[in-house]
Amino acid sequence: MADELKNTADREAKPDRPLRRGWTTGACATAATKAAFQALLTGDFPDPVEITLPKGERPSFALARSERTGETATAGIVKDAGDDPDVTHLALVLSTVRHLPAGSGVVFRAGPGVGMVTRPGLPIPPGEPAINPVPRKMMQEAIAEIATRFGATADAEVTISIPNGAELAKQTWNPRLGIEGGLSILGTTGIVNPYSCSAWIASIHRGIDVIRAAGLEHAAACTGSTSEAAVAKRYTLPDFAYIDMGDFAGGVLKYLRHHPIPRLTLAGGFGKMSKLAEGALDLHSGRSQVSLDGLAAGAASLGADELLQTKISGANTAMEALTLAQRAAVPLGDWVAVKARKVAEAEADQKVDIELMVLDREGALVGHAGFDAP
Repeated sequence: MADELKNTADREAKPDRPLRRGWTTGACATAATKAAFQALLTGDFPDPVEITLPKGERPSFALARSERTGETATAGIVKDAGDDPDVTHLALVLSTVRHLPAGSGVVFRAGPGVGMVTRPGLPIPPGEPAINPVPRKMMQEAIAEIATRFGATADAEVTISIPNGAELAKQTWNPRLGIEGGLSILGTTGIVNPYSCSAWIASIHRGIDVIRAAGLEHAAACTGSTSEAAVAKRYTLPDFAYIDMGDFAGGVLKYLRHHPIPRLTLAGGFGKMSKLAEGALDLHSGRSQVSLDGLAAGAASLGADELLQTKISGANTAMEALTLAQRAAVPLGDWVAVKARKVAEAEADQKVDIELMVLDREGALVGHAGFDAP
């Protein structure tokens, strides 16, 4: 469940200065819940409110909202994601708490802007609010702490809301993963590390989990919207069968070693698939480069003359190299597809039958290695 993401272009635009970390929606929900539960018991909202994160750190959060109405108390925290390009940055995370009879435990509800899980395969079962296990545990522990301090029972109904969360969720993977109506409450450490790959890779893993739980025989991992559209023209797959892998081919393939699916279509542009063909698993332009000499050697193996090889080696871009090969009727795209497919299947430990689709900037197929290819 990846709310803490924007698109690849946003994530590449790092500020040229030390980066400031932020807080997850789970940490914000915990702080709001702790403040609301204390106000419910004592009449006073602690402000700021301090919480304990899973690794022992104790940050404090200022309240943006505090109100008591009848048998409930509501507190709100404005999420600060630091310098991370996070769609939930500055979102208001609200917790409304009601004390329950002894023995009821802590019951979680989804308020406006927080999604409900509708498909199996996620850490939370269908029919439950999209509040992940670690934030649930953090909130339960915060309630227990306050209950012990003030001589009450740790029994409460906790409703988490995020105004405008349903709109923000459209920018996340939630609709595709079967989380309907809003955002997820996330976080395993409580901390958002700027420009971390972890949130994206975690979403890749959750996407594969959903695909496996649904029993799908065929899914697609795509580097972006152009490659996804090309796959959609070729196959009729449900929306949740598409894995937005971005640059993280390794994040997909390594997870498939231990969580395989029968067939995977791997699709991306010529440049990124050329990197994969050379063994790169992180396809980001800052962390791997196209080997033009490697492409020239591939062209040579396909019968290219020395002049064409020299032109490919000296090309400005991978796409220029492809254009040169195409003009000479040298099937360089297919060569890249076959080679990249072998790398992908090896990385997945031969557990998955992989098809490779190589595309140009317009989404036209320029290279292909089919299922069960040699």
